[in-house]
Amino acid sequence: MSTHDFPQAVLFDHDGTLVDTEPLWELGKQRIVAAHGGEWTERDTQDTLGRPLATTVERLSALGVPGSLDEVYREFYGVLQAVLEENPPTFIPGVVPLLEDLDRAGIPAAIVTNATSEVARYTASLAPDNLFRVIIGDQEVAQGVRPKPDPDAYLEAARRLGVAPGACVVVEDSPSGAASGVAAGITTVVVPGVQQVLPGPGIVHVADHAALTLDFLRGLAPA
Repeated sequence: MSTHDFPQAVLFDHDGTLVDTEPLWELGKQRIVAAHGGEWTERDTQDTLGRPLATTVERLSALGVPGSLDEVYREFYGVLQAVLEENPPTFIPGVVPLLEDLDRAGIPAAIVTNATSEVARYTASLAPDNLFRVIIGDQEVAQGVRPKPDPDAYLEAARRLGVAPGACVVVEDSPSGAASGVAAGITTVVVPGVQQVLPGPGIVHVADHAALTLDFLRGLAPA
């Protein structure tokens, strides 16, 4: 595969990779737990970061948010919507030039997240029209797609785009997401995030988001 043919699609994580929503998620968790007399701690954050949304909902329930898990999810979703309305997310500096280059080159993209599909669709709406052609999030997980760190989420995104996994690049910031991309057999580029991603086969680290250029991604073309 030549550098001109690679990548044929770029599959992005959402939180911490495209937009800096991690602090907003944190605020939402703190608010809902505090409303019920509890406290969301740094330990809770570390135990749930990068994991399926269901893991966060279970932790919220364990910390005293009442009702069934479905009811906890709905209450949390309402709190999160309020937080996002107060603090509309924007792209992390350095990301926009890459998105514009992908658009000009006609290279499609996807957002693959363990968080909410709706928030991912909002982020997609900020990008050039029709760049993000596939969204994989909690709604797709509810339909049977297995979330990260399982490779299924990234494999499904590639399938829906009609691109072979080996012709894609994954961009991630968490150990769980990087494990998903590598297990899917996709070259995985890691930007700095809240949790350290250790070096390993199939993983390429960059110093910051500004290093994510189309020329850089093309230089990762498989031999």
